[in-house]
This record gives sequence, structure tokens and C-alpha cells, in this order.
Amino acid sequence: MVLIKTKKELTEHLSFAERKKSIGLVPTMGALHCGHAALVQRAIHENEVVVISIFVNPTQFNNKEDLEKYPQTLKSDIDLLEKISKDILVFAPTVKEMYSNAVRSENYNFYGLENIMEGAFREGHFDGVGTIVETLLTSVKPDKAYFGEKDFQQLQIIRKLVEIRNIPVKIIGCPIVRESNGLALSSRNERLSTTIRHEAAFIFKTLTSAKRIFGMESAKNVKDWVTKQYKKHPDLELEYIEITEATTLKPLVRKQKNRKYRAFIAVYADGVRLIDNIALN
Repeated sequence: MVLIKTKKELTEHLSFAERKKSIGLVPTMGALHCGHAALVQRAIHENEVVVISIFVNPTQFNNKEDLEKYPQTLKSDIDLLEKISKDILVFAPTVKEMYSNAVRSENYNFYGLENIMEGAFREGHFDGVGTIVETLLTSVKPDKAYFGEKDFQQLQIIRKLVEIRNIPVKIIGCPIVRESNGLALSSRNERLSTTIRHEAAFIFKTLTSAKRIFGMESAKNVKDWVTKQYKKHPDLELEYIEITEATTLKPLVRKQKNRKYRAFIAVYADGVRLIDNIALN
């Protein structure tokens, strides 16, 4: 296991024999769990060199308290990675290393992908995501980069980023990994009490029901049904439920044949914000 702290050191490490090999990148904010492990394992399977970045990116947090509460567990993260492979390169820079003296994000135009759902509720979030992901991609220069589908809107935005910046990398979306009760794995789950973590299984339960109803009802009726279910559940506060076309993320007005659709949801569970999504067809 090689722990790298600076971009210069990273470049030097990748500029020798490794540059002749295929490189896979898994960008993370640490607090690693089984979902991250699945990304890492796929990257190892498909590449000769694997770089895992561990960096809590301040510019993608629109809530200062959320940033302060985000777990930073580098030692246990490295322990988890070493159990998978001792040949992984871990890039764990400081904020100063990544942003120098100006901790601010670039302004991007993702052609509307950034303005709905997460973008509508988290101002500047995707500018922060774009800034750090572009920096990582241009520093590591991977052949492939791996992202989980739990953040499906982010995944589509990163694909758009690669397109508009003409970055030569293949973006790989990997399936959501879930807890035994269906709750999507997230570092934020660790902030939930045992009781609320159990109750939060309701999120995936309503999504799977929405998928079933979607075959018979309009998008509006499905969203209205989901909203009513949360009004009956006092421990969970629904922030949004949206149904979109899977690629463009444009909100669905009327279903069309041969189009793929997806449902997205954001819920507060005891003050902890959780997101999830599901393919509807």
C-alpha cells in the first residue's frame, strides 16, 4: 500500500512504469464501506494500477455543519483497502494541496443537469463536484474512473464533464450496494441511530413500490402516492421525489415507448440527509 499526499508525488509515481499500464481511479471522500469496496474490486479486476483518492471536498458542501460532521477516518479506510489489495495507491491530499490558498470551485455549464434535484436543493454542489473530479482526472490520467449509481445525477454530470472538457477517460457506473434491509450504503448511515437506520429501509421500500405502480400510473400519480406515504411516516421527512428520463434527467411529463426512466428521492432521517434512486423500466 502506497500513501501519497501531494499531486507532485502522485505524478512522479505514475510517470514511470505505471504509465504503460492501464490505470483505474476510484474517487472517494473516505469513510469507506462495502459500497466503496465494490468499486475498488471492480477497478482492480479491470486495471493493472488502481488509485483511490480520499478527500473530503469542501466546495461540494453547501451546508457548513454537514461538512464539519462528515467522518474522516483515513486509518480505518486504509485498513479496509489493505484487506482488498496491498498494491493500491491511496491519494489522500490536504485541502491546501488541492486548492492552494483559494478554496473555491469553478463555474460549470452542465446543460441543465445541475439545476434539478440535488442541484436545486444544494446550491453550488455540482460546481464543487466538477472542480475536484476534473482535478483528479487530469492529475491521475486514468483509463477508467468508477462511480456508484447511488449518486446517479452526479454520475451523469461527470459524464457530461468528461464530454465538455474532452477528457480521455471512460466513466464506469457501478450498481448501488445496499444493506440487508435495502437502505443504500452511505457514509452518512453511520450517523443514524439503530432505530432510525431500521426505519430508513422505508426509502427503498417506497421506491420499489413506485416502480411497480409506474407500470400502471402516470409519473404525477406515482409522485403523489410517494408523497402521501411519507406524510404517514413521522420519522422521515421527504425533501423531493422526482421521475426523470434516465439519460437527460429531464422530469417526465408523459411516458414514451423505448425510453428509460428513473425515480430519485431525498429524505431526512433524524436530521441526516439520505438519497436513493431506482430504474423504473
